[in-house]
Amino acid sequence: MTARTAALALCLALAAPALAHAAPAPQPTVFTSAADIQALIDKAAREAKPDQPLLAQPMAVLAPYRANLEYRTASAPAAVHETEAELFYVVEGGGTLVTGGRLTGETRTNAENLRGTGVEGGEMRKVAKGDLFIVPEGSPHWFSAVDGRLVLMSLHLPRTAGR
Repeated sequence: MTARTAALALCLALAAPALAHAAPAPQPTVFTSAADIQALIDKAAREAKPDQPLLAQPMAVLAPYRANLEYRTASAPAAVHETEAELFYVVEGGGTLVTGGRLTGETRTNAENLRGTGVEGGEMRKVAKGDLFIVPEGSPHWFSAVDGRLVLMSLHLPRTAGR
């Protein structure tokens, strides 16, 4: 089993208890092969533009969960997800992650999410291929630097009922 396939399996396993209470999507995509993931990476590399530091595309979907491939070539806006945690697995590359602190240049993107120009304070951490981390709900997070390119799998984990 490849590291990418293992990471996807880990994320889906972590979400399994909540999935038991979720209504299935009409056409779930619960498996994505290593070859399909590589094809998504190759497509993102071809389509990446200098003025677009982040491309995101779905890898696996089972409502309300969506595992996305994030292809980053530079720092993109910071974020706060007020009602969901976000799990990341570094597929390729590396960069600097900042978590905690305070969102700067804050704007509201929708009822549950904030976007900002960066994060002031917080903890800086270098991340690299194979790293796995969870950003708790309500926590500012930002990839302040990208070393060449940073390919991530991200999975938003919504609050479950009764929390």
